[in-house]
Amino acid sequence: MPNFKQKIKSIPLIGSLAKVIYFLFIEPFRNFSGSDDYWKKRYAQGGSSGDGSYRLLADFKADVLNTLVEEYKVNSVKEFGCGDGNQLSLLNFPVYQGVDVSPEAIALCEQQFSNDPTKEFLLLKDYQGKQSDMNMSLDVIYHLVEDEIFENHMKQLFDSASKLVVIYSSNTAEQQKIQGKHIRHRKFTDWIESHARNWELVRYIPNKYPYKGDDRSGSFADFYIYASLNPKQA
Repeated sequence: MPNFKQKIKSIPLIGSLAKVIYFLFIEPFRNFSGSDDYWKKRYAQGGSSGDGSYRLLADFKADVLNTLVEEYKVNSVKEFGCGDGNQLSLLNFPVYQGVDVSPEAIALCEQQFSNDPTKEFLLLKDYQGKQSDMNMSLDVIYHLVEDEIFENHMKQLFDSASKLVVIYSSNTAEQQKIQGKHIRHRKFTDWIESHARNWELVRYIPNKYPYKGDDRSGSFADFYIYASLNPKQA
């Protein structure tokens, strides 16, 4: 199903019409058993990390992230929600740890980077709080529909970072008129202001390709870069 949907979306006019029909007549009746289960099934059925991790959006994210690592002299990076590894293939990191809920996603990454000793991958359930200079959450927050999962994600993101936290997400409580059950937009900056007071927003980078109705050519996610007020060695 995921591969079929991607092929339909790639046909400009048909893709747009099919998207509207799908979300009006199919999505409301689709069984949804939670964020974790959605992504496990998605990768198990051959799905990918999505349009945001491919083509021009992936290139945009890579330019920003590679520049940050060089500018802040980051020695280690951890990503919560590493996905299928396509985005990672464009990144130049000294040491990287990828964490995900999906065993299939972890397997894809381990296979793709099997000859790269600087990269490590593990399931979220096995994560034990290893510190990194920079932690990342890319296209993840608006997929965390449950409050508890969102809270845990944010805590892990900030608790195990020593210098920087990089978030690439929408930042609004407004929901779109047409969106999947696996999407819930959040104004995550409110959580940070209340729970991560030792961190400050040092840079906001709007998307080079803002969303205009096509997931392949634009995104509603922007970059929010936070720096620790008490940086320490990872």
